[in-house]
Order: sequence, then C-alpha cells, then structure tokens
Amino acid sequence: MTVLDANFLIDYLAGDDATKEFYAALNVPDGQRQAVLYRELAVSLYREGVLSFGKARELAGLSRREFHQLPGERQIERHYTSEDLEDDLEYARG
Repeated sequence: MTVLDANFLIDYLAGDDATKEFYAALNVPDGQRQAVLYRELAVSLYREGVLSFGKARELAGLSRREFHQLPGERQIERHYTSEDLEDDLEYARG
C-alpha cells in the first residue's frame, strides 16, 4: 500500500456516507481523527510487515523518534529491512 492509497482510504472513510457514522463515532476530538487513523493504519501495516518502518513513519506523519516509540509501547516486533538500512544511512549522512 502506498501513501497515496492510504490517503484515498482515509478520505473515503471520512467522506463516504456509509462510514461517516463510524468516523464520527471515533472517541477522538474532531480535529485529530484523521491523524489518529493515519497513525493506527501505519502501525497496523508495519506490524503486519506490509510497510517498512520508514514508509509507516511517513504515512503516520511522525518523526523518526515519535514513530519509533509506538512499536515499543505496543510490544510490536521490529522489522529491519534493507530499505530501513538505506533510510538510516541516508539519515546519518544528513
């Protein structure tokens, strides 16, 4: 799943008549619903191995440090791929 696909999914959930009721029922302040959905989708896709750490972090819209805390808090096994290594090396180079 790409970030574009995720954007479509979130927009669909927020705007589709059949799901507006569920979107509105989220126990989250109005202004935070979309961010929470992105974060939860990103964590779930990372946990299942569908997204790398870097792509999940990007989808969640969080910094490396912020996203790094989420798997630990939820006891999610960390995946470290060659893409993650490339992201880390690029980050280290500045």
